[in-house]
Amino acid sequence: MIPKKYGPVLFSLLLSGMMSLLVSGIATLRAAGLVEGVLTIWMSAWMTAWLIAFPAVMLAAPLTQKIVGVLLTKA
Repeated sequence: MIPKKYGPVLFSLLLSGMMSLLVSGIATLRAAGLVEGVLTIWMSAWMTAWLIAFPAVMLAAPLTQKIVGVLLTKA
C-alpha cells in the first residue's frame, strides 16, 4: 500500500490522467474522426496532455480547495 502522505499526489495523478484521457479523446475524435490510426493519435495526444495536466492539477488543487472553503457556508 501507499502511505497516506502521498494521497494528494496520487489524487492529482489519477484525476489528471482520467480527465486528460477523456478530453484528449473527445478532441481527437472531433479533429480526426473515426479514421484508421485514431487510437494511436489519441494516445499520443493523451500523453502530451497528461504531462501538462498533472502539474496543473498539483498547482490548482490547493487553490481550488481554498476557494471552495470560502464559498461554502458553515451549517
